[in-house]
Amino acid sequence: MFRVVADAIDADAVRRAVASPASGAVVVFHGTVRDRTGDRPVVRLAYEAFVAMAEARMAAIGREVAARHGLDAIACVHRTGDLGLGETAVVVATAAPHRRAALEGVDEFVTRLKQDVPIWKKEHFADGAEWVGPPPPPGRSAP
Repeated sequence: MFRVVADAIDADAVRRAVASPASGAVVVFHGTVRDRTGDRPVVRLAYEAFVAMAEARMAAIGREVAARHGLDAIACVHRTGDLGLGETAVVVATAAPHRRAALEGVDEFVTRLKQDVPIWKKEHFADGAEWVGPPPPPGRSAP
């Protein structure tokens, strides 16, 4: 399961997508909207994505990460739209025979997700907003 959605993420469904009796470890990571970036208070985040490409890229990264870490399964759902403080932006779940592989799989997947997947984040502050990470999506200008 690799999806980009506009509505709240069902984290338990992401966990169920990877869990099996063969797995000794299931790790579920919730990436949430924090209230600060450095010394600047965050008001909200906005995510945009090239959905078809993002889902295909997440699946490809998932296959690579699963093979490298010996995972039984991996899944990711990422949200788009405006998100308030504390809301879940992404859920990644891994399953593996042992915890180290499941934990390392989540860490590598999230790192690659942020670097390689066409999902863009705009941080909104009380005094303005700015795109974070790769260049802004097509048709959008940097602040």
